[in-house]
Amino acid sequence: MIGKGRLERLSPSAARLALAALLLVLLASLIAPTMKPGTRSPWEGAVEGPVDRAGASLSDATKPYDEDIALYEVATERIRKGEHYYDFIVPEQRSRHYPVNPGLAVRLPTLAYINAALGEGADGGGDRAHAGDRRRLVATARRRARGPGRVQRLGTALVFVAASLGLNRHYFPLHELWAGGLIALSFALHRPEGGGREGAWRGAFVAAALALAIRELALPYVLLMAAFAVWRRSWYEAAAWILLTLVFLAGLAWHLTIIAREVVPSDAHGPPWLVMRGMAGWLVNVVQSSNLRWLPPFLAGPAVVLMTFGWLGWRSLPVWSAFCLAPVTGSPS
Repeated sequence: MIGKGRLERLSPSAARLALAALLLVLLASLIAPTMKPGTRSPWEGAVEGPVDRAGASLSDATKPYDEDIALYEVATERIRKGEHYYDFIVPEQRSRHYPVNPGLAVRLPTLAYINAALGEGADGGGDRAHAGDRRRLVATARRRARGPGRVQRLGTALVFVAASLGLNRHYFPLHELWAGGLIALSFALHRPEGGGREGAWRGAFVAAALALAIRELALPYVLLMAAFAVWRRSWYEAAAWILLTLVFLAGLAWHLTIIAREVVPSDAHGPPWLVMRGMAGWLVNVVQSSNLRWLPPFLAGPAVVLMTFGWLGWRSLPVWSAFCLAPVTGSPS
């Protein structure tokens, strides 16, 4: 554990109750599913097409293994053939039984146009882009590691663990992969103490702007950087982050307006993200969005529980954030 943990302050009886609760949750995680129905864990070997309830490949395979990636690849190919993104994306998404309402269910076109611009060798271009990102992250990590504190070095290592998904070209069409990598790069490039009174932030700004153009989920990071700049009284940097936010919101409004024109009354409203799906839903989200998906379910579930318990014991960390950190970093214990 890093420093003294909050669990060390428990009385013997409270510690026994905490361990008993941990044991119960571990037992539940052994039987809770860590995969969506109809999918197969990579540790069982690759399959083509859909699978049955037992995870076996179906003989009449007509669907791709990952339908999300298939949709993004089709969008890239149609743009490459000269079609305009907004001319086809809503009908294409609707035909694949994906929601188009609300408009945020339709991804921003930035990544599709980037992949299309890379040409037929888009995978190779993605390889080179990710290799460049990795080289920059390694160089930044070396600079960070020279700084004081074990936490800095540990944090850099944990970022690499989370970014390891970028080594698999199968996931290159995913918006979250690129946006997340660019956010990590932006954070690594940010030097508030360098480059004069205003600090060195322009490289971080460019990386964050591209992440935001790819996926709107990067907006909280941009807002955080703006707040941090205001707190440091770095007014030029704060103005840049605020301007980026305003430009993005204008672009997002334009995107939503175009999508709204294509929505018809028969289009169902997409399900909300914030739904209570119990332990199984939480474990599925954690395992399938990390390298824990390579583990058998009876190992992946308990691993998530133990990692979360480890973060919960860190006294300086808010309790709620332990459930966000565990999926991508592991336990600090």
